[in-house]
Order: sequence, then C-alpha cells, then structure tokens
Amino acid sequence: MKILILGGFLGSGKTSVLLQLAEYLVSLEKEYHSEVKVAIVENEIGAIGIDDKVLKKAGFIVNNLFSGCACCSLTGELVASIKKIQTELDPQWLIIEATGVAYPGSIRKVILDEEGIDSTILIIADAKRWQRLVNAMELLVSGQLEDTSIVLLNKVDLISSAELKQVEHSILNYNQTAEVIPISAKAVIPEDILKKIVNQAEDLYDNKA
Repeated sequence: MKILILGGFLGSGKTSVLLQLAEYLVSLEKEYHSEVKVAIVENEIGAIGIDDKVLKKAGFIVNNLFSGCACCSLTGELVASIKKIQTELDPQWLIIEATGVAYPGSIRKVILDEEGIDSTILIIADAKRWQRLVNAMELLVSGQLEDTSIVLLNKVDLISSAELKQVEHSILNYNQTAEVIPISAKAVIPEDILKKIVNQAEDLYDNKA
C-alpha cells in the first residue's frame, strides 16, 4: 500500500486536488490491467465532515478522524485506521488529507515508526493568501514545508506573474529542494503533474521494497 499525505492550510484547495488525484489513480487500471483501489482518510477539525461527502459521492472509500490532529492527539486512531484499511480493503493507494494545522512530516514519522511504511508528502499552498499566512503563522508554514518534495501552488490564476515569482521564492526559502508547481485546481490539473506525483510515490515504494 502506497501512502500519499496531502498537507496545506484550510482553503488551499486540498480536497479539489485530492479528488483529481484519486480519479487519476483509478484511471491507471488500463495501464496496470487490474483494478486500482483508493482509500482516503480525512482529518477534520469539528464534529461533521463536509469534504468527505464530496469524496463519497464520487465513489471513494473515506475514513474520518474528527476533533483532533492526526500528528498529535489522534495518533492512535490514525494508526488503527491505517491497519483496518490495509486489512479489510487492501488498497493499492491510501491518501491522507491532513487538517490545515497538521505537520505532515510528523504524520509521516508516526506511520513509519508504527507501521514501517514510508509516505510521500504533497503540500497544497494558496498563492493568493500566501504572504498573509506567512505573516500570521510562519512557524506552521515552515513546519508544513520542511518534509515535502513537491508543492502545488494553487490559485495562481488569482495573482500576477510578478506575485507568483515572489511566492515561489518565498516557498524555496523554507525548502530549497522542493519543486514548486503552479496550478489552478478549479481547472483540470494536467496529467503530467499528476503522473509526476504518482511516480515519486512509486519510486519511494520501490526503493524501500
């Protein structure tokens, strides 16, 4: 089972990206000549999951973690959910959509320590609100970026080319090795970008096998 962790602040467009990514994974059935099963874990703050209704309507298996952060207070529940998903569903892919205040690197460490499974981290950043978020929560921004290798810079259609360069430069100041890819999740994400994400996760799995 390959694991993708989606991080980013609330409103950055994680669910839109997740849906397109999950649909792309399922479409690989033709390439692999077999069924591709995708499971999704949603980490929500609050008692009711809204995003999961969209995902379930699209036909995906969704497991919810409520009222906490998957990297701290819900660690035990996260590990239990992963074990249950792997035992009962045995999907090829598990996507964990972390809450906006989570540190994806910490989630990755928990899964690796407890289950021996490494994960690929994908951060979704809001280009329009980037500087505001950095000014208000720089420590959290830095923490979310430090363990990712790909940052999807979303909503670039809402800013100028000069602003885009400034945001890209700011992201690279926090993580010099990250690849920053501009997207607009309200439009279709190009297949080559989705393929890049999937290939990176597969390479990680192959190297650990």
